[in-house]
Order: sequence, then structure tokens, then C-alpha cells
Amino acid sequence: MPTRKRRLPTLWEVPDGLWERIEPLLDQADPPKARGRHRVDRRRVLDGIIFRLRTSCQWSHIPHVYGDDSTIHRYFQHWCAIGLFEKIWALLVEECDELQGVDWAWQAADAAMRKARFGGARLGRTPRIERKTAPNTAF
Repeated sequence: MPTRKRRLPTLWEVPDGLWERIEPLLDQADPPKARGRHRVDRRRVLDGIIFRLRTSCQWSHIPHVYGDDSTIHRYFQHWCAIGLFEKIWALLVEECDELQGVDWAWQAADAAMRKARFGGARLGRTPRIERKTAPNTAF
């Protein structure tokens, strides 16, 4: 009997409990239209966006299990434009505050650490480049 593949941990996919809280926000902020094409699975789209943001891959390199990359990108742009991610963030912060899950006295921001552009600072002082001034011409 073949073994089943394990699902990815929840850091790549929205867990069921969180999706139950996010789905009403999606329905309120971006309700389905009465006519037109059927929508794609919005949970899969959100999982694709999370994958893209966590890996910093290009949109075209999102795995096909999340759906079409252009569809995911279009939803991402639309949800950013209507402020959906801010609403989700506010909901999560509110719930964390109720659970006393965040220590607001101490916070830190994480930043991407990359190589310095153009090799960074040299060992010695960087020479100052003087500006060339245009000749003073009076009209």
C-alpha cells in the first residue's frame, strides 16, 4: 500500500481555524458577483500568496498546486487595492490582544539581509566627488 504524502506544515498553508476567521472578511470585502465566471478557490489563492511572500520567488515560479500564477497575482493586486490584508492583520492583532499573546512592550522588525550593492564600503575613506557646476549664464 503506497504511503500518503504528508501535507505541508501550516506555515505554508492557512490552517482551518484561521481560514474560518478570514473567509467572512473575504466575503464582506470582495463579495462574488451575480454574473460572470465562477471564482477560483480563494483559500488556494491565499496559500499561493503566502508561499510567494515566504519564499520571495517570482510569481511565475509559484507551484501549480496553488493555481495559475497570473490569477494569484491578480487576486493579490486586487486584495491589496481593497485593503483586505490590513483587515486580516487587524483581526489577527485584535484576537492576539484578547488572548494576551503579544508582548507589546518589546517588538522587533525583521529585515532582509543581503549583500551590499556595489560591494559595500571600501577599507579606506570614499573620496568625495565634486559636482560640476554649469556656467553661469544670464539671460
